[in-house]
Amino acid sequence: MATTTNYGWTTPDDTALVKDGAAAIRTLGSSVDTTTKNLNPETTLGDLAYRSSTANVKTRLGLGTAGQVLQVNSGATAPEWATLASGGGLTLSQIATGTLSGSSVNLTGLSSYDTVIIAIVGGTWATANSDVRFRINGVSTGGLYYYMGGAGLATGSEQRVVAQGVDSFESNNNQTFNNGTSARILTFENCKSAGFTTLQENASYQNSSGNQESMNLQGWFASAAAVSSIAITTTGGYSFNGGTYYVIAG
Repeated sequence: MATTTNYGWTTPDDTALVKDGAAAIRTLGSSVDTTTKNLNPETTLGDLAYRSSTANVKTRLGLGTAGQVLQVNSGATAPEWATLASGGGLTLSQIATGTLSGSSVNLTGLSSYDTVIIAIVGGTWATANSDVRFRINGVSTGGLYYYMGGAGLATGSEQRVVAQGVDSFESNNNQTFNNGTSARILTFENCKSAGFTTLQENASYQNSSGNQESMNLQGWFASAAAVSSIAITTTGGYSFNGGTYYVIAG
């Protein structure tokens, strides 16, 4: 018996004497019916079909639920429906918290996160005014830290602008944190990749003259590698005398 080119359906040979035409048509029709069903396994409105591991046989993927998206499974073998994480796919969680002490607190284990947020509440220096600085990956070579912005007094007209850091991001210049009156939030983006890690900082604190001061900074770090650590440091070797830090990442 002859067969068709693609699916191998059985048909009479050209020279065959067809004694029972109905049976021949029925055999061919059954083959067509079976193949058509294998290629169209959908049973419900919205179903999708994709090729299975068997040639000429497709698998049914039922319709997902509202809000789900189509993605490839973890084994990269088939499509599946998945629910997006809230917030557009970026999930942030607190990974560390503690009290500032000594002249430096080093936050490590950050290289798997693209966004790192550091919030600091309260704190002061016991002996002298000092800068608070944020150093990435222990890098203290000049020319890698750039930022722009300034601080303005709540009373008075003083306004200063910072430009380029020497060995770290310099958050404020010779000012004193006072417990209960200071808070700052720093957001580092693009931390997973080498290139440029960006910084956004918002801060409010009391300066050495007793005036409340606010600061808004934007900056970037020319990184040679992913951000693995961020050190919160002081200048002049002065020590922190309190203040709580929180690290949120995702």
